[in-house]
Amino acid sequence: MRPSGREPALGRRLRIVADACAMPDERLTSLSVVLPCHDEEENVAAAIREAARAAAATAAAFEIVVVDDGSADATRAIAAAAASRDLRVRIVHHDDNRGYGAALRTGIAAARSEWILLTDADLQFDLSELERFVEPARRHDLVVGYRLARMDPLMRRVNAYAWNRLVGRVFDLDVRDVDCAFKLIRADLARRLRLTADGAMISTELVARSRLAGASIAEFGVHHRPRVAGRQSGADPAVVLGAFRELHRIRGELDARPGRAPSTTEPPHPAAT
Repeated sequence: MRPSGREPALGRRLRIVADACAMPDERLTSLSVVLPCHDEEENVAAAIREAARAAAATAAAFEIVVVDDGSADATRAIAAAAASRDLRVRIVHHDDNRGYGAALRTGIAAARSEWILLTDADLQFDLSELERFVEPARRHDLVVGYRLARMDPLMRRVNAYAWNRLVGRVFDLDVRDVDCAFKLIRADLARRLRLTADGAMISTELVARSRLAGASIAEFGVHHRPRVAGRQSGADPAVVLGAFRELHRIRGELDARPGRAPSTTEPPHPAAT
């Protein structure tokens, strides 16, 4: 019988599969999503699900590292239940509440992937936007998100603006939203930074030490959602005062580095912001 010239259906399917397998994977090689949590029982299960979906679309291999920072509610139990269903979810915990910075440092130390996403479990970010960070990550060591429209109460936005201006001046930073909890960083860089902040100052310290380490930094706009469950703690007086104490300490540490001229910028008293 004369060949018809048409490729058999099975052959076409095998060729399509082979072509797909030969296409380069545009995703990150591996990703650890670090989720610090303190009393987030209403949010943590959904945060883990969203993180897993975003990571699967962004990385060839991934893990979710939930850091329970001494929660007094059911956060740890809910996260542990998620981990029992999915081996890619891991739980590390502090026996008591040590602070946001301490939780991030614990998560960085526990991460086992090439890239680390530092974000929050409060569901205020659409983690599917992580896919847009992959392309700039090919040319940079740290991709810092900034909120296109911050969905927080007015006074919190005013305080955040003043804080960004302050730390930008003190540490010579030019990022728009230093505290945005949407940062993608190379794991090897994150581990070299010798981060020390236990509290909210951790975000500024991470960017400042990255810049001093010669890291290439990019910014990318992300959408922000209102918090619908749980309690924000960033405006608590103890948190604010702790951030100012750590600002002075870390500035002193960086000024004391060999070969660095002392800073002449004196941060204002907390009451001024």
